[in-house]
Amino acid sequence: MKDSSEYLQKKAFFDSLLTIYGRKPVLEALEDLSVPVYKLHLASSNRRDQLIQRMEALAESRQIEIAYSDRNELSRISKNSRQDQGVALDLALPHYGRADKFLQEIATRSAQKPYELLALDGITNPQNLGMIVRSACAGGVDGILLPKKGCAQIDPLVIKASTGTLFKTRILRCDKLANTLRDFRKAGAQICGLSSHAQTTLKEVADDTPTIFVLGNETHGVSDAVANQCNQLVRIPMRNGVESLNVAITAALISFRRES
Repeated sequence: MKDSSEYLQKKAFFDSLLTIYGRKPVLEALEDLSVPVYKLHLASSNRRDQLIQRMEALAESRQIEIAYSDRNELSRISKNSRQDQGVALDLALPHYGRADKFLQEIATRSAQKPYELLALDGITNPQNLGMIVRSACAGGVDGILLPKKGCAQIDPLVIKASTGTLFKTRILRCDKLANTLRDFRKAGAQICGLSSHAQTTLKEVADDTPTIFVLGNETHGVSDAVANQCNQLVRIPMRNGVESLNVAITAALISFRRES
């Protein structure tokens, strides 16, 4: 039955799976013993060259299940038939989930400390994404809103840049960030977009309300659609004519703002 504890446990497990694809990213993930791998997917039509044999050997040595599929099935798994190169890998991330599920969870809490999230709007550099994850984890941020499109996606480069903190950080996936922020705002969150032109400074943001800080694209900043969902814009005061900071540095300052 769908409401059974067994079903809920299975659903929670599969919701935590992240699938990466491409021969180089998959091989690197298999070689990194700190990466929690669930299943290796290979197209049955793949030529068993040295790279494929190496993947199979690594999976077998780590006792990871190998599933062989036709190209259509593999494309369904990878969701990127043009770039998967006939391989995909399921990673079992314990804190990986969906933003709507997080909203459902907080709605059932009676007494709670106001949560604080980072929302990423067009962060395209994998190195930046990894360092943002690391700062959020170290600073105790409750999660990171990561849309499925328009941002760098989690891959071995991001995992490496996060220095393993990705497995300790709650990643909340969503389809369209603007729509998700609208839902959080309706649920009582204040949405703060980072802007160098804002009147309000970071230290003036209230701590007694659930808060989401929106980090914009490395070049263009926060998009118009996302800016329209912000309750207010905030800035980090800077001196000596400095106009902006790297987005990962900004994330670090936000993550530790309550400690200062």
